[in-house]
Amino acid sequence: MDIGAFRARETILQGLDGTVYQSRQLRTLTPYRATFGYDVLVHVGHALFMHCHNEQEIIKDLASNNVVISQREIGFLGKKFIAYLAIAHQQSRHRLKQVMASRGGYILHLDGTCEGDSPHLFTGMDGIAQIVLDNIKLPSEKAELLIPFFQRIKQQYGDPVALVHDMGRGILSAVKAVFQGIPDFICHFHFLRDIGKDLFDKEYAIIRNRLKKHKIRFLLRQRAKVLEKVIGDDSQSFYHLAVSIDSGEPPVMEKMAPMAAYTMIHWVFDRSELEGYGFPFDCPHLVFYRKLTVLHDMVNAQVGTNKAFSGLWRPLTKVVEDQQLKRAASQMDKKVKVFNKLRTALSIAVPQSNKGLNDDGQLKPIKSIEKEVKKFRQEILSEKEQCKDDYKNMIKQIDKYWDKLFADPIVVNTPNGQLTIQPQRTNNILERFFRDLKRSNRKESGTISLNRMLRSILADTPLVKNLNNPDYLEIILDGCNTLEERFEKIDGRMVLEKLEVAKKNNDRISPEVKKIIRRPDLPERLTILLNDSNIDTNRYLLS
Repeated sequence: MDIGAFRARETILQGLDGTVYQSRQLRTLTPYRATFGYDVLVHVGHALFMHCHNEQEIIKDLASNNVVISQREIGFLGKKFIAYLAIAHQQSRHRLKQVMASRGGYILHLDGTCEGDSPHLFTGMDGIAQIVLDNIKLPSEKAELLIPFFQRIKQQYGDPVALVHDMGRGILSAVKAVFQGIPDFICHFHFLRDIGKDLFDKEYAIIRNRLKKHKIRFLLRQRAKVLEKVIGDDSQSFYHLAVSIDSGEPPVMEKMAPMAAYTMIHWVFDRSELEGYGFPFDCPHLVFYRKLTVLHDMVNAQVGTNKAFSGLWRPLTKVVEDQQLKRAASQMDKKVKVFNKLRTALSIAVPQSNKGLNDDGQLKPIKSIEKEVKKFRQEILSEKEQCKDDYKNMIKQIDKYWDKLFADPIVVNTPNGQLTIQPQRTNNILERFFRDLKRSNRKESGTISLNRMLRSILADTPLVKNLNNPDYLEIILDGCNTLEERFEKIDGRMVLEKLEVAKKNNDRISPEVKKIIRRPDLPERLTILLNDSNIDTNRYLLS
């Protein structure tokens, strides 16, 4: 990057014993069989994975440093960067293990991500040092596929102090098979989410489907467009309306009723009161329905006086008088109150905490949380009305995972004496990482779908998260000052072999099969071949 493209003239010395002496300095500039130097490789890797720049931004940036590069080459260098990082990580496993042992061991957080029919990108991370340890791409999260991956982590780093993960059947079975006798805990956030979905998924589906059948969203948007034409571009009047709402004094304006109706329609659609946790913590369809009932009451009061509201009366009345919808919303309201009590008892994703998906739970002694959940359980069992099948199932879930919910502090021996470690109550460190990975891809590619990204990226891509950790950098640099210097110590042939293996794993069908299936006359040709084959087989059998 200092001088751009250049030609090197190398004088090679061959000794009398056949030993070949080459330029050490030249070898430190570029990888084996490469066009671009280590500095360009690292620059592209950082730009792609740490700064989320797209190819065009990187091309422009490198051009200012005298480096001319194509978009395709940037994609290849990105994969090459991950391959070098993965090999450096692999070669540093012993030092990683020593550092984790000096801290009392490691707590293994396990989680995966996928989209559509994409492969599952599965990651194991140390929750204490917050270092990604290992990664794999799998077709699914079945136990038989996860077991070899867990065994690999165990072989490389030894048994963890504890494990934290979600409630997936495959993970639970694989953990039980590989990490016998290790304290095993489930993420409180995932536990709550599964409880909530089971508790009122049925009612929520009814609310969603009934609202869809009434086409109320479409009708309200249509009405808003009509009112918008009546109001025109009158931002000043909206300012006066806001002032009047604050003061409580009615404004003197000609278009008061249309503006009020228009404002109320947008109020119904507004989602700012949702907490950002997603379903079942946030129930946007239920909130939308409740707002519709408030708007209906307002329309009823105004329908004889203001024409602006009259167009809303019929569609809103149909929704409000829908008994199936009304019954489902009423049942769900009761269940949401019970669910919110459990959220409060577990001291995580507490209502109105507004921490969203980054909620790691309140700092509270685990024994106090256990006591509150026990109290909640007793309250549910003591109330006859609530002791229906849905609530019984919820209690069964709590009882089933009781031992995996409440982790006592773990005392471990270190070179510096005994150390007490408290396992985290959530798997949010991995959840946040996967959200960052997805956000980075969307920023870089400009597309919402992650299916293609999860198919094409190398399994070791999550290791880039570790580069923000100074302790990790020191470990993998192994005495070197920079990543460029560290990568130069890695045999480039190992990198090319790793890329070749990854390419084969990504291709679900071989190039030969791809060539065949692209023939326009494939069905006819295969039919002829099969018929000829059957004739030859019959002749062979007859002979």
